[in-house]
Amino acid sequence: MTVQAHALYEARLLLGGQALATLRQGEVRSPATEALIGTYALASAAEVEHAVQEANAAFAAWSARTAWEREGIIRAASAHARSQAAAIGRLMALEQGKPLKQAVAEVVGACDCLDYFAAEGVRTAGDILSAEKSSFRSYVTRHAVGVVAAITPWNYPVALLSWKLGPALAAGCTVIVKPTPVTPLSPHAFCAALLAGGLPAGVLQFLTGDDDTVGSRLVAHPQVAKLAFTGSTATGRKLMALAGPLFKHITLELGGNCPALVLADADLPRTAKAIAYKAFRNMGQSCSGINRIYAHAAIHDRLVELVAAEAAVLSFGDGVTGSEGDLGPMATRAGRARVQEHVQDALAHGGRLHCGGGIPNDRAQGFFYQPTVLSGLSPSWRIHREESFGPLAPFAAWSELDEAVRLANDTEYGLCAFVFGRDLAQTMRVSERLEAGTVCVNHVAVNTTYAPYQGWKASGVGVELSRDAMGEYLKRKHLKVEL
Repeated sequence: MTVQAHALYEARLLLGGQALATLRQGEVRSPATEALIGTYALASAAEVEHAVQEANAAFAAWSARTAWEREGIIRAASAHARSQAAAIGRLMALEQGKPLKQAVAEVVGACDCLDYFAAEGVRTAGDILSAEKSSFRSYVTRHAVGVVAAITPWNYPVALLSWKLGPALAAGCTVIVKPTPVTPLSPHAFCAALLAGGLPAGVLQFLTGDDDTVGSRLVAHPQVAKLAFTGSTATGRKLMALAGPLFKHITLELGGNCPALVLADADLPRTAKAIAYKAFRNMGQSCSGINRIYAHAAIHDRLVELVAAEAAVLSFGDGVTGSEGDLGPMATRAGRARVQEHVQDALAHGGRLHCGGGIPNDRAQGFFYQPTVLSGLSPSWRIHREESFGPLAPFAAWSELDEAVRLANDTEYGLCAFVFGRDLAQTMRVSERLEAGTVCVNHVAVNTTYAPYQGWKASGVGVELSRDAMGEYLKRKHLKVEL
């Protein structure tokens, strides 16, 4: 597979190993230039049914293979996808807006994720339990749950797909991928590369289309055993309401409103660089991005200055041509409009603007927005209550640690939190009080394949990444025998 710079990319349905065109198609336009860059198939209800039947038919043979056999097949498929990383990454940069180097690195990381879980599959073990009578034997075995519907987002369109494909395929499940219409091209290219690399045709299906025709039908289908979804908390609630009564297995990685708590003894230059990186990277379009910063009053003003200085030197680009830039556009016009509303709301509530706060003067075309630093953050701001999902770094000063922790936890979300400070004892005590599934101390490297990624509160259900994620795609059987 080669992606030509001048060609429109066509994302067809991938059903039973065949690339199928549809009568109706959707368009994908560059968020940097608004030019047409590709099309994607709009699946019908019949094609959703076709995908489910293909996946269901393939499940028996795939789940019956040994984990060692599956590992070899998955590794060969990911190796082929890795060889296509430059082409797939280019598609991602075009449709999502992130710089090309970041997009290519995301594809390589997704292949690493598949390899990690392929290896975890061979380490999945059962249990032999001590029974209450000497004549009893008690065994626990683990089995693939069945067909998985993987519904994926646009901010990290290949990475977050791999978080679902990896454990599902390694466990013996078959998967139907349904990406968002915002970024369907790079997930399509990634799945096509896996199939070309030897993944059995029925094991992976690829559907594109609207949520009602495709997404809801997949979730409600009686032969789909599990839903794995990354997206907004609002959409997660709707999907859970749909899947819950059907007793499906569910993994939901949802929204975040992640606080950073900066102690008085923090290394300010390093902290400023870390905050700017995590608040502005990918234009702030990350569930685990830093969304609120609570800095001790003694260092608050200086830290605000340093973060604003970091923001001021970030450059823009379209992600692909010429200089890539540090930042690309936001992925959607609606996302940029929401960020602007949040900034205006902050200023209306007495916030102070230190930099940014609007569209760059030389970027009238596309969905660009300046990295923005604000101070005066209070619970009255929408930024405090809602997920901005944009390049915003709002600050609040504190003098009492208990109050800072209370404000950090004062949200329905509980995905990630960050602590910066030199006193190990104090940073540990603060970390233990923060209500989040992941807490990073003096760094912002949130996601690692070897550690569980779990949202607390309204940030999710279930676990992604780490060996714990394998359990989300396995069901247990207790075999109790009397001799």
